[in-house]
Amino acid sequence: MTDPHDHLPRRRFLRFAALGAGAMWVAPGMALATVASDRRFVFVIQRGAADGLNIVVPHADPHYAGLRGELAIDPAAAIRLDGSFALHPSLATAGALYGRGEALFVHATASPYRERSHFDGQNVLETGGTQPYALHDGWLNRLVSLLPRTRGQAIAFAPTVPPALRGPADVSSYAPAALPQPTDDLLYRVTRLYQGDAQLHGLWDAALAARGLAGDGAGGQNPAALGHLAATFLARADGPRIAMIETGGWDTHTGEAGRLASQLKALDATVAALKDGLGPIWADTVVIVATEFGRTAAANGTGGTDHGTASAALLLGGAVKGGRVVADWPGLSPAALYETRDLRPTTGLDQVIATAAAECFGLDPERVQRTLFAAVPRGTARVEGLVRA
Repeated sequence: MTDPHDHLPRRRFLRFAALGAGAMWVAPGMALATVASDRRFVFVIQRGAADGLNIVVPHADPHYAGLRGELAIDPAAAIRLDGSFALHPSLATAGALYGRGEALFVHATASPYRERSHFDGQNVLETGGTQPYALHDGWLNRLVSLLPRTRGQAIAFAPTVPPALRGPADVSSYAPAALPQPTDDLLYRVTRLYQGDAQLHGLWDAALAARGLAGDGAGGQNPAALGHLAATFLARADGPRIAMIETGGWDTHTGEAGRLASQLKALDATVAALKDGLGPIWADTVVIVATEFGRTAAANGTGGTDHGTASAALLLGGAVKGGRVVADWPGLSPAALYETRDLRPTTGLDQVIATAAAECFGLDPERVQRTLFAAVPRGTARVEGLVRA
């Protein structure tokens, strides 16, 4: 797919990218559906392939620090979870929720997709298929169909309805006017283009540095405002019970340390605002945060990581049976890596989502699994007991 920014003259694009450099929390959106239930279920997608190894840090793995080099998260600065894992220090709210038993983290998890295309990976994650574009509706829409409905209307705060919510359910969309932001893949390509340009190389590096320093969502939707907006809808007695929030900017090919910290700070602010806005309803809430695939176990030569396979999923909310890390940990030794480069997936993300949804709404887990997802990858661990009864 051709990016429209590819047709901009190089110097004009450089100015455009520098002006939009703060928009790390890129083009978030929100979709909601109304069902008859006291429970709230929120799916947050991290578009761009979030680095699970630096979000839920396997500090006890003897190979982690060597693979990551300068990108390795210092365990002393991280939020200690247990003897094996720690949480990135930017996730202060998530860490506090973990301490109260309201957050759990699933590691080495992935959808059935095993290639490294963002578009294809996101399609598999959102439709619940095993191959890209094999299904034409989304698992979140199919979840709505399993629940008693009180209203037929759902709304997406995005330019288009996200694939996860497309289907028979009546869904509309709304997007506030905003300038488009350059994608991380485009920025990566331009970085490589300018490496040999004596005149523009320094200017481009300065633009990327500014992007990292300003990466607090200033150029897009304010993360706290997004959380409060979602809570405003979800807290209403006659309001929606299912929501989807889109976030972008997780494709950290370069400058990952500062950029990932900013992304996670924004995510944490959204969760904090959602919890605050929901008040007592937070006790009946499940939030799942997941990405299309992870990133390479080893750092690359530009201070980042490349497209990988398994990542980490976050489950947050007062209804979550938390205070633990769920991981059939495969290890990071050369022999343990998937295709000698990635964290090997051992837990199916489909199973995590289906189990959480079934337990959240008191549905039969096998029926939910069959309805929401096409298949469960072989050799993956079974998960259960994610949500309080």
